[in-house]
Amino acid sequence: MFRESFFGAVCLVLLAGAAPPADPVGSFGARESVESIGLSPGGTKVAFISPGRGQGNILYTVDFAGDGVPHQVLSASGDPDRLTWCNWVSDERLVCQAYLLMTQGAELIPFTRMFAIDADGGNVKLLSREQREGDFAVAIGGGRVIDWLPQSDGSVLIARTYVPAVNTGSNIIDKRQGFGVDRLDTRSLGSKAVEAPRNSALDYISDGLGNVRIMGVSTAGFNGQDTGIVEYQYRTKASRDWKKLNTFNSVTGEGFSPYAVDPTLDLAYGLKKKDGRWAAYSVALDGSGAETLVYAHPEVDVDGFVPIGRNGRVVGVTFATEKRQAVYFDKNLAALAASLGKALPKLPLIRFVDSSVDESKLLLWAGSDSDPGRFYLFDKKTKSLGEVLPSRPELKEAQLASVKPITYRAADGTQVPGYLTLPPGVADARKLPAIVMPHGGPGSRDEWGFDWLAQYFASRGYAVLQPNFRGSTGYGDAWFQKNGFQSWKTAIGDVNDAGRWLISEGIADPSKLAIFGWSYGGYAALQANVLDPTLFKAAVAVAPVTDLAMLKKEWENWSHSRLVKREIGSGPHVREGSPAQNADRIAAPVLIFHGDRDRNVGVAESRFMADKLKGAGKKVELVVYPKLDHNLEDNEARQDMLRRSDAFLRAALKLP
Repeated sequence: MFRESFFGAVCLVLLAGAAPPADPVGSFGARESVESIGLSPGGTKVAFISPGRGQGNILYTVDFAGDGVPHQVLSASGDPDRLTWCNWVSDERLVCQAYLLMTQGAELIPFTRMFAIDADGGNVKLLSREQREGDFAVAIGGGRVIDWLPQSDGSVLIARTYVPAVNTGSNIIDKRQGFGVDRLDTRSLGSKAVEAPRNSALDYISDGLGNVRIMGVSTAGFNGQDTGIVEYQYRTKASRDWKKLNTFNSVTGEGFSPYAVDPTLDLAYGLKKKDGRWAAYSVALDGSGAETLVYAHPEVDVDGFVPIGRNGRVVGVTFATEKRQAVYFDKNLAALAASLGKALPKLPLIRFVDSSVDESKLLLWAGSDSDPGRFYLFDKKTKSLGEVLPSRPELKEAQLASVKPITYRAADGTQVPGYLTLPPGVADARKLPAIVMPHGGPGSRDEWGFDWLAQYFASRGYAVLQPNFRGSTGYGDAWFQKNGFQSWKTAIGDVNDAGRWLISEGIADPSKLAIFGWSYGGYAALQANVLDPTLFKAAVAVAPVTDLAMLKKEWENWSHSRLVKREIGSGPHVREGSPAQNADRIAAPVLIFHGDRDRNVGVAESRFMADKLKGAGKKVELVVYPKLDHNLEDNEARQDMLRRSDAFLRAALKLP
């Protein structure tokens, strides 16, 4: 039995004590209260990032051995900088990453930079390579931590990019160039080279003990264009020489993609295809190259590993059938996960987030379909389980809907999986207003759990169906087909069949059926009306792809432009599968939202779509949010989007 601990009580009161907004839009449109969280090596402190004003955010620390109150360490304005994550490198010091989106000519350029900071906000040090006046180029990426060196106190292994520099006399003063690894003291910035920079290097994997055991080398093609093919090399424990491990093709999925090194077992864990689905494998690093199947699921892809501890020890694999599951290799952890499931029966989705160095204290998250989730700290020694932070305190008093996994029959007889969310309290739905909500991607899928968009519309009386149409990931190659762009007729056909199923089951009133999507989902929302102009009575598209040729052109100045072109392909489907090129076929009124600093899908695509619809005499409204990017990470913007969407749908569907 677990004993409840109340060490987080003050923290909970501070963050969740306020009454929820009277307007439900304020509750559902608020960003998650915890964007990133980490546990200190000693297990007595947490650091977490919460939303601030606009796209900004704030770093807090909480000392459970002290006052238990969140203390603000620093904040980012969101224009242009924001914090993406922070984690402890010692009990008194943190390493963080900042993200900045800058304009250079007509391009939006993303930058990341890493820095270290004391828990009280002092001694800030830039860990990324500093930009110098004579540098030949600007490093976009600020590097990444590949080993937290848990046995050290404030040092990390950091992989970062080196750019050669000249002085004013055109003499080269620093010849180092490429991606290398340094051991870096985050307090003094004392640095020791671990791996010399290499132009072709793009990945390094450490064993968690300070030893780089795997290196990924690019096989860049003509003019430096990325081919998607990486050659992985490894070292045995007794040698510094590199040996070939494997070649991995990210385009076709051929080969072994390494994830982590286990120094005790002397092997690498990674993913590889088996019978057309991703499976977990291990490859020996002792020179034998022995490959072993670790775990494969007969129906879905294994899509990740479960790491734990400061050294990222792999303890299991994870995959999603109807619901997210984990299979643990570690018997003790498997038993603990089972016990936690019994202790938190209403929160079946449990994820280990972080741990103390000795793994005696575990930070975990638990949630469900009708509970946005909360973070807990578990102490193995005292067997105490205490709530630390809620994910969405604004929804504490809200009545949320349950989510039901379903399958429906597509036109060709294929059974398509999806998730149905009915309005709270409705068990037997009949003739409801309904929304089909295709996911983004297209390389993605929906899962069972809390979804703020689906829950909002359910709270407004809609039935919401989220289809995992063919073209979704997670179900193997046969389901993915050629992807949701090249195989758009199949993917969009499945989306439309989701709407027809809602009608045939009596759930949806055919005169009150709408479609809502974000990113690729926005593309699907528009293209679904091209494929069948009579099915949906209203369409809402957020940050949608609207023209496949335009999407290819957006990335033509980047090193992966050939991969984008290959993914989209060439031929008649480019025009046939572009909503903007077929705007005259769309009959339903359309509402479009887009941020004008979106580098995933440029705002020009939505403007082009709106112009095409207006030119065809169609009803369309375009809302552009200044200075926001693809995810509209701004409470006011999200709340405005929800409010406008609901009003638009109610008017279009003639709802009270």
